[in-house]
Amino acid sequence: MNCVFCGGKVESKEVTFTCESEDQVILVRKVPAEVCTHCGEKTYSPKITDELLKFAKRRFKPVKTIETPVFDYTRKVAVRV
Repeated sequence: MNCVFCGGKVESKEVTFTCESEDQVILVRKVPAEVCTHCGEKTYSPKITDELLKFAKRRFKPVKTIETPVFDYTRKVAVRV
């Protein structure tokens, strides 16, 4: 199979899917995907896409929660050390 964007070769891999909406970021690890070896584009099957939408709608309990600092490039503030 070839990449629909660049025509490169794709390989089956497990990837981390990231979804950001408003003030929430969701990471889903170990997601089956087809990944282009040339451009890195990830493609998901319709079944996997449906499952990812359920994660985005918080229909599953997370296996862990992490605290992540968020930076805004336009609001650079130096930290005193």
